[in-house]
Amino acid sequence: MQNQKDKIKKKIKEFPDLPGVYLMKNKSGKIIYIGKATSLKNRVGSYFTRDLDNKTAVLVDDIYKINFKITDNVVEALILEANLIGKYKPKYNIKLKDDKSFSNIVITDEEYPKVLISRPTDKKKLKIKYIFGPYTSKPQAEKVVNLLVKIFNSSFEKFNTANLYRGYYIKGFLSGKVGNISSKDYSKIINNIKLFLEGKKDSVIKKFEKEMKNESDKKHFEKASEIRNQIFSLRHIRDFAFIKDDDVFYKNKKKLPLRVEAYDISNISGKFSVGSMVVFSQGKPDKDEYRKFKIKSVVGANDIAMLGEVFERRFAHQEWQLPYLIIIDGGLGQKNVASIILKKYNLDIPIVAIAKGPDRKGEKLFFSASRGYVFPDVEFIKKMRDEAHRFAISYHRKLRSAKK
Repeated sequence: MQNQKDKIKKKIKEFPDLPGVYLMKNKSGKIIYIGKATSLKNRVGSYFTRDLDNKTAVLVDDIYKINFKITDNVVEALILEANLIGKYKPKYNIKLKDDKSFSNIVITDEEYPKVLISRPTDKKKLKIKYIFGPYTSKPQAEKVVNLLVKIFNSSFEKFNTANLYRGYYIKGFLSGKVGNISSKDYSKIINNIKLFLEGKKDSVIKKFEKEMKNESDKKHFEKASEIRNQIFSLRHIRDFAFIKDDDVFYKNKKKLPLRVEAYDISNISGKFSVGSMVVFSQGKPDKDEYRKFKIKSVVGANDIAMLGEVFERRFAHQEWQLPYLIIIDGGLGQKNVASIILKKYNLDIPIVAIAKGPDRKGEKLFFSASRGYVFPDVEFIKKMRDEAHRFAISYHRKLRSAKK
């Protein structure tokens, strides 16, 4: 058996440094444990490089083979993990967790179904049509539901606020109705949520692409734009709320975000106005990803409006990789306009705006992020701000020189 363990350790070194789900099997080929990971290579490797408690040591002794499935992000790994645990019911998933900690996401059976979190110990009787899980953490199941709210809530904006919609899904309203949306339209939303929870994101995107084309052909451009933003959100799901592994033992090393973007605006009294975007990958400049923008829509010296234009143009590029953090040379106004554009695209990306303090002394920082997000140290933030400033100035000077 020791030779087999050595083979497993050697094989793990070839695992990808990508999010996904791992399936541990015993000698007879039966799945005995299923887990999710932000990095399959690091997470699975941790079982063979750390001191284990007694329960987990018994699991590791029983492992004969480990397979994995790569996902686009940790969120989809979480959903796939829950679905596979529900399908295979591995014995060690039950042994290593308290039954009371498991939760399901359920869709109720009624005209206007509710999407709710349900535990096996819940005494409230629900008429359930679809059940997804079990999820090993109720807070993470709730985060999945909140993510669905952010992606699929655009149809409700004309009826009510996102907060009311979120409360509706997590707590459920007695009437089961929001505004005057039709049962047919509501059913379409619920069906998309169902498909997503089944791990069929690509099917939802294909449906949306067809709907977007139909709306565009009818010249319903506002509706087509809403659907385009939903497609963008589905293709660029971020892992900020899910980045911590709930599974035992593995703790990701503290490191700088994989991709950080910094922005600056440069102009003289509104003339030769330009914007810059510089990119650092794992703390180092990635100059192939730098972008420059010649301001087109803003007349006069209005740095905030110019930054808004830059963000609009940048996030219209669905093919560009999304950042894990945004740094802006500016103050509260710049942070706020960036937040508005991100909200338009249903994106939840941490922002820090860095401005000179009073009398141009020191630095003043303005933050925007989900609770618990840890920003890099101020020296790194200043370094990126300065690089964005340098890049903007160089482009600004180039335009001025061309006019002479």
